[in-house]
Amino acid sequence: MKEALPLSAELDSIDLAILAELQNDARLPNKDLADKLGVAPSTALERVRALRRRGVISAFRADVDIARLGRPLQALLSLRVRPHTSTIADPLRRIVLALPETITLFHVAGPEDFLVHVAVADATSLHRLVLDQFLVRPEIVHLQTTLIFKTEKQAVQRPSEV
Repeated sequence: MKEALPLSAELDSIDLAILAELQNDARLPNKDLADKLGVAPSTALERVRALRRRGVISAFRADVDIARLGRPLQALLSLRVRPHTSTIADPLRRIVLALPETITLFHVAGPEDFLVHVAVADATSLHRLVLDQFLVRPEIVHLQTTLIFKTEKQAVQRPSEV
């Protein structure tokens, strides 16, 4: 049986420095990472491996400019689903995640049940997506579209200061 990992990991200053450096540049060579941290390359490598084993680092990804892929218009679609049960929500989640326009799907609490972050070529494509892929679904009883003008991300994620 696999041992459950704690939700919050104990991180020391070297772990935090590794996370900051790799979030800024996940392709940073281990030797350069070690130089920035002031530790031996073997130490840096083992620390990164330990962070991956503990699930603190879950993946290394390429951050793609979606506009350069021909999808410059982004929006959040707020969906209300009825009945809001797993037999309805689970298939809907799979359908939404299979759409090439979907960037992220959030299952949320509050007046809406899902937020879908989408990117499309233009307003006509967004209109077609909403009408042809979402509003045709009988379980979706309400949909609100919010255009995204600009997206800014926090470059480095840190643990809670609790």
